Amino acid sequence: MRQFTWDDLQYFLAVARTGQLTTAARRLRTNHVTVSRRIDRLEEALSARLFERNPRGYILTALGEKLIESAEIMEREADRFQNEASGGTISLSGVVRLSILEGFANFFLADRLPMMAQSYPGLSVEMVTIQQIVSLSRREADLSITLHATRTGPYYQEKLMPYRLFIYGSQDYLSRHPAIRQQSDLSSHRFIGYIEDMIFTPGLDYMREILPGLRASYQSSSIFAQLSATRTGFGLCILPYYIACNYPELVPVMPQQLHLNRDYWLICHDDIVSTPRIRALSNFIKSELESQAAIFAGQPLLD
Repeated sequence: MRQFTWDDLQYFLAVARTGQLTTAARRLRTNHVTVSRRIDRLEEALSARLFERNPRGYILTALGEKLIESAEIMEREADRFQNEASGGTISLSGVVRLSILEGFANFFLADRLPMMAQSYPGLSVEMVTIQQIVSLSRREADLSITLHATRTGPYYQEKLMPYRLFIYGSQDYLSRHPAIRQQSDLSSHRFIGYIEDMIFTPGLDYMREILPGLRASYQSSSIFAQLSATRTGFGLCILPYYIACNYPELVPVMPQQLHLNRDYWLICHDDIVSTPRIRALSNFIKSELESQAAIFAGQPLLD
């Protein structure tokens, strides 16, 4: 067996985590030809196949699955040593892919991440908001922010922040329609909500909690589209307070009696949770959330 270098293992890890040469190349800031050559060189040195190639991408073989555990240990130790050698002042670099819910991404994190980018110019954050097509288990993302903890898999998970949702209507809509004095009055109003057969996580299935049997008249998979329809006066919509509070034309309906509670969770593979780039992003998100805890809780509507 020929010798191989740690550098080759970095290429192996990038392909193992993404399943694609082009994606791995982007993370490594090189081209797919170089990545392919490095993988071929590593397999030749080991005299074994680490990946099965198919139209969907690169799939780990049984030996590849075994190697990834050792390679990730080496990666963590290399990061730790480099950080210690630099006195903890190492400049972070590389790519972190974050799978995140659309509302949290666009209405909270998007305008805050540039602040982090200024602190770590060598670190690239990829924010994927179409969460249902990105799999943490297939390593298509490094971090995930979702509504539920996962029950299986080698994951680190942490509850980030509870938040509340309320029913909103525009001032114009509410002035043109019957007053809502009790929960049963909601049945005579139009609702805006998610497409029922495209709800990919139970936490987004709001309607049955507010009033069983209630169905949205206008449905969209995008919370941005739902917000826009609500602001134009089409009907009522269930929205997080931290989003709706930015639009003075939206009025909460019976907020003391009618609201939903949810939690944001941070989930990451056990084997990379302690790496500097992952820690930097997760700590930044947690810090930004902590400063807005009262807003996420909808406290102004409940006091």
